[in-house]
Amino acid sequence: MFEIVRRDGLARIGRFETRSGILETPALLPVVNPKILTITPAELYEEFGFKALITNSYIIKNSDDIRERALNEGLHSLLGFPGIVMTDSGTFQSHMYGEVEVSNEEIIEFQKNIGSDIGTVLDIFTEPFWSEEETSASIDVTLKRTRDAVSMKGDMMIAGVVQGSVYPDLRRMCSERMKEMDVDVHPIGGVVPLMEQYRYSELVDVIINSKMGLSPDRPVHLFGAGHPMILSLAVLLGCDMFDSASYAKFARDDRMMFIDGTYRIEDMLSLDCKCPACKDHTLETLRALPEKERIRTVARHNLYEITKELALVKRYILEGRLWELVEQRCRSHPALLDALRRLNVYRDFLETYEPISRDGAMFYTGPETRNRPAFRRYEKRIEERYVPVTDKAALFEDREGKPYGRSYCEDFARVRSSGYVPIVLSPFGPVPAELDEIYPIAQSLFPSVADKETEEYSENSVMEFVSRSGFSEVADMDDVPHGNGGYDHLPEKAKAVARYQFGKEAADALICGNVKIVTSKNTGKIRNVISDDEHVLSMRAGDGLFTLRPEGALRIVEKVPGPHMRVVVSDDAVPFVSEGRNVFCAFVKECDPEIRTMDEVLVVDGNGKLLAVGRAMLIRDEMLSFRKGVAVKVRDGVGKS
Repeated sequence: MFEIVRRDGLARIGRFETRSGILETPALLPVVNPKILTITPAELYEEFGFKALITNSYIIKNSDDIRERALNEGLHSLLGFPGIVMTDSGTFQSHMYGEVEVSNEEIIEFQKNIGSDIGTVLDIFTEPFWSEEETSASIDVTLKRTRDAVSMKGDMMIAGVVQGSVYPDLRRMCSERMKEMDVDVHPIGGVVPLMEQYRYSELVDVIINSKMGLSPDRPVHLFGAGHPMILSLAVLLGCDMFDSASYAKFARDDRMMFIDGTYRIEDMLSLDCKCPACKDHTLETLRALPEKERIRTVARHNLYEITKELALVKRYILEGRLWELVEQRCRSHPALLDALRRLNVYRDFLETYEPISRDGAMFYTGPETRNRPAFRRYEKRIEERYVPVTDKAALFEDREGKPYGRSYCEDFARVRSSGYVPIVLSPFGPVPAELDEIYPIAQSLFPSVADKETEEYSENSVMEFVSRSGFSEVADMDDVPHGNGGYDHLPEKAKAVARYQFGKEAADALICGNVKIVTSKNTGKIRNVISDDEHVLSMRAGDGLFTLRPEGALRIVEKVPGPHMRVVVSDDAVPFVSEGRNVFCAFVKECDPEIRTMDEVLVVDGNGKLLAVGRAMLIRDEMLSFRKGVAVKVRDGVGKS
């Protein structure tokens, strides 16, 4: 069973339960060849902290002495490894050397007999140069073998491999068919040639199209991906597990892995690594080591580089900053930069998993930052949900700092007094003054010297916005004189934020009649919204968005048809949720597909009665797929009778 503990978009820290223990993801499984132990499994567990490894059942089966020991003692005893052991089936050997002399049924049964925790189907490795027809035919074979393996698995978990070469439609088709089977782990296969040839942009296509069809409650394993330079990107795309023999293979070739690439010892000019394997060595002493000792030292170094990067990736997930790390890493090689730019094609898919806000600031690292899903969400919502206060706009340059309403306080007041809406030309595009404190507008940092691409994007998007919004008059801020009228901006700000966050219909239900805005005495910012003497909303200082109060939730239930903002729970959960307890995935019956992580949501029963108000921890597909974990963190139970 798999459970999400923390997440950052598609990236997730999870708990994967197996019969030999719990694996925290993202995790790398070092490949261990039982005939060549460069680093022993016991060392991998004790020194490096790897709780799982992968070994090849085909090699074991075809080695007489090892096979008998594995059958008699069990795989864990054979390897001397107390953690989780996954086995490959011989598919890669088939890819490298031709057909293997074993059937799918034989290798599945063998993996069961030697005590593998996670056995792998003997799938067909799809080469990048294969035709679409050849690839499609091979997928049919892989799917049949996976169905057969599932029927045989017993208490062993099964890894069903997603194949499809470089054809996105075939990858999605294969993953959708796999979703229907009782598979426990989904490796994405056939990608080693892409990584060896630095075809990282195509790797993005392969991973995302595979993810699109898979069930989110199963961990995704990227076969053959173990280089630290690719890990952050793969995790960002939703891969949970990895494996690689490169730490040992590279060591036997005197190659050291670093975050920015792989380097031969003979070509290196210095050794600036302070990992436990290198700390007592200079480049000269490392070169002078006897071959066997040098291989072992370099292999240990490679493993430390991998574990260091994985630990950093986890920290960035916890901090909600993984995009920044990926953007930094992808600038280490042009092929990785291609991959980063390729993400722009999938902005709408990635936006589905993007949290409504984050705790920290968004750092701009270059033009590719605009490809982040947070930008896409702002673009869509400003187009679909923003309603101008008047039909006149005054344009401001983004030069005075954030929030704009504070730095441009007097100028904003001046143009409002003449009936103009202040609109700032920002790197996000147009920012109406009413939205200048919401995430990510106010919580972002950009360099003071803008790049040409960002300047052009800002100008073009503002002009499109002005044209689309139907303003009858548009003026530069300096050309607007003081007026004698204008409008009260605080109620308009509350309405604009509510529309942006909840949609137009819900905002109209929340803010109507006699509206009173309660502000902070210290900052003047909105704190509470009172509508017809009911406290309907409270504004959060951290992200400038609203917390929905029970009275406001009741208004939405009464006036806005479902499934908008709703999470429907089963009857068994009703009494507990009504008392303010969290909603667990196992009790979710249905959910609004537009809900995003950290969105304010209404928890209702099967008849639509409001039970509670809270924040979504998952999106719809995840709530309906997972059997464990919190779906909604409830803040107020309101349905108790």
